[in-house]
Amino acid sequence: MRCVRGLTVAWIGVTSVLAGPVMAGSLPDDWFAASPPSSRDATILYFTGADLWHQGSSAYGGAVWSPAGLDRDGFTLKTLLAGGDYLYQSAGTDIRGADVVASILPGYRFKRGNLEIKMYAGLDIQHHWTLPSDPSNKLRGTHAGVRFNIDTWWEPLPARMMVATTLTGSTIDNNYGVRAATGWRMFERLWFGPEIETSGDRTYRQYRAGAHVTSLQFGGFEWVFGAGYVRDNDRRSGMYGRFSLLTRR
Repeated sequence: MRCVRGLTVAWIGVTSVLAGPVMAGSLPDDWFAASPPSSRDATILYFTGADLWHQGSSAYGGAVWSPAGLDRDGFTLKTLLAGGDYLYQSAGTDIRGADVVASILPGYRFKRGNLEIKMYAGLDIQHHWTLPSDPSNKLRGTHAGVRFNIDTWWEPLPARMMVATTLTGSTIDNNYGVRAATGWRMFERLWFGPEIETSGDRTYRQYRAGAHVTSLQFGGFEWVFGAGYVRDNDRRSGMYGRFSLLTRR
């Protein structure tokens, strides 16, 4: 399914181009919870990124709108568009699956001192297909459900140490993802430290352990990088890598 990987790369380019005009004038949620430094009047956070490992790939983009301000308590709305491909086995045959996901998630931000919590819940729409065709895969086709997302960012030692967690899930096939990371402020330019993550659904589970670089200011954008070791319940293992960039306006 080289075409799907090509679409993933194309999506990265498209989202970068679409975000370009607003990024040029300023500086996730990827599923990251970091609060990047920028204008106190900013109300919109734009994000895009990609995740790769030897059995699959994904790319995503979207925006978070907080009318009261990105650093203040209040209503917030997150939109997400993502797509990717993955490899699994069915009756001893390797199957390549692909999906497209779109979500609209209203929510609320709570900020108390050095702790920030963002909670979202809303509509989740997914379309899945496989190559070769796998009639036993109940995810094939289009589905609608509910997605939730909880992000936290805490600095127990302000401007020196951070702890971030992300919890996401969908009623579609009981999909879920959990991530935790900690880090230390380095060179007054970035956060660096370890991360762990697990994700999956009714039949598939994946586990990751690695390191991240968060809030790196470079080239007029804010970058996030992660890399490490990944293993799944099919006993496949290897390395993973991901990146995201964001801006607020």
